Amino acid sequence: MEFWLIILLSLSACFSTLFTLLFFSKTTKNNEFPPGPLSLPIIGHLHLLPKSTIELRSLLSNLSQKYGPIITLLVGSKPLVFITSYPIAHQALVKNSIIFANRPSVVPVSYILSNKRKDIGGSPYGLTWRVLRRNLMSEALHPSGLKSYSFARKRSMETLVNSFKQCSKQEGEAVRLFEHLHWAVFSLFIHMTYGDIGEDAIREVEHIQYTFLVSYAEFSVFASWPRLGKLVYRKRWQRYTQFLRRQYDILMPHIRARQKLKQEKGAKEVELVTYTDTLLDLEISEGAGKLEEADVLSLSSEFINAGADTTATMFHWVMAYLVKHPHIQAKLFAQISRVVEQGTKEVKEEDLQRIPYLKAVILECLRIHPPNTSLVPHTNTEDMELCGYTIPKNTTVLIGTAIIGRDPTVWENPMEFRPERMMSRSGNDDGGEEVGDVSSFKMLPFGAGRRMCPGYKYGSLILEYFVANLVWNFEWKAVDDVDLSEKEEFLVVMKNPVLSEFGLLSAPCKSEDCEARDIGQDRRYGLPRALLHFVKLPFNGGDPDKLLKQTLNAENVVTYMGQTSRNLPGEIIVLKQKNS
Repeated sequence: MEFWLIILLSLSACFSTLFTLLFFSKTTKNNEFPPGPLSLPIIGHLHLLPKSTIELRSLLSNLSQKYGPIITLLVGSKPLVFITSYPIAHQALVKNSIIFANRPSVVPVSYILSNKRKDIGGSPYGLTWRVLRRNLMSEALHPSGLKSYSFARKRSMETLVNSFKQCSKQEGEAVRLFEHLHWAVFSLFIHMTYGDIGEDAIREVEHIQYTFLVSYAEFSVFASWPRLGKLVYRKRWQRYTQFLRRQYDILMPHIRARQKLKQEKGAKEVELVTYTDTLLDLEISEGAGKLEEADVLSLSSEFINAGADTTATMFHWVMAYLVKHPHIQAKLFAQISRVVEQGTKEVKEEDLQRIPYLKAVILECLRIHPPNTSLVPHTNTEDMELCGYTIPKNTTVLIGTAIIGRDPTVWENPMEFRPERMMSRSGNDDGGEEVGDVSSFKMLPFGAGRRMCPGYKYGSLILEYFVANLVWNFEWKAVDDVDLSEKEEFLVVMKNPVLSEFGLLSAPCKSEDCEARDIGQDRRYGLPRALLHFVKLPFNGGDPDKLLKQTLNAENVVTYMGQTSRNLPGEIIVLKQKNS
């Protein structure tokens, strides 16, 4: 017995060594696999792979310094190729978009959350994926469709603002931002998916969806080893099947209610077309019939999870940075005040394009904290050469988007939160007044090419709209130092949710009373309340920010607040420190 065991281990070691010599040397011949560390017999690099994707990011960052920006790791005998450089990722996903548009045969996130039913994120590249994505883009996420949901966005925003106003009446009490932000975003996406189902039903849907997401890591073993996992983790398997049944019991009545409503309306259109309505009408191919109920459930669940959880998580990160950096919050408030009419309580969606610093804040947050450390895995449909190495057909390729966003060769002081870097084409110059789209910069928080996140523009709209109104209506202040440590749930979230105090801001002053007005409750500039007031100063045009930097610092000006009148550019309003 021992003799045969020795023979088996010897053969395994020989095979592993041969594989390493063939594919993992650091030469640059065109027919070679990307390099990587030495592997062990049978298990490959399993001993190196951490449980957390956050720890994997650190591992890949270290390996890329030794082996370069494209690395191979073995899971057993299966190679995984990791790309940690923007140019190589761009070459794969954009320049060779069709070749790398496919998915592996099993995508764990899709396998677990969709229960092996149809979804968009994990579907292989082909007819089904094209029809499902086209339906999403041309119906739910089409500009005309998004316009029909504007009242829902406004209602969610007002509900969020009002909830904080109620909290502000409780003197001295701090709030955990995440619960409020999460509810506002989830309720919006649930409304888009199932219509107006009432607060109690929304909370029920939110709870089952969010609980399922945070339990994903526990259940992911069933995607990697489905048969073995059921035997080894029987109790976990029971919990998973219970989740699926509970999700079915909660979501399916809302799907059937939309079906019933459509039947009752007959030829008449329903007042609001939801994403579920579009799925109930959809055929993958002519004569193939409509989607099954279970597929509609899977797709509607995917829409809520992918849209709401990603947006809510980024919302939390953005607010955390604004709380941690009051000078950035102040600068954003000042820019909003230039755009929004005096005395107006709401920053409207049409105002957002004139607040470039807002977009810069969100882009900078996405750079440092993309929703996931890596994109959903890609596979190539044919042999492909990248960076001088051959990627064989059907290789699983992962893009390290978090490493790319923090690459010190691209981003100066990459862990410094500096939105000004997004105000220039280079990504490092603190200049310019316009901000490009996310694709203008060397980062990939939403992927790229044919598999780029279809909802990233809508998510960005929600973020800008909600953040602008929270900054416009409230002053946010940290109770303790904001801890920006990460932890992994379904997405990469804050390990310690931010706890904030905030004050309700009264409407900005009108021009006639600016000179005498004391700002009272506003502490956002880090100075005693009584030492701040609004003042009018002469202004002959140009860039007010540059004017303040060059000539007004000696006069104790804190920040520019706006012009006294849109028609009278001869004066500007500034917030000035009183002489002590």
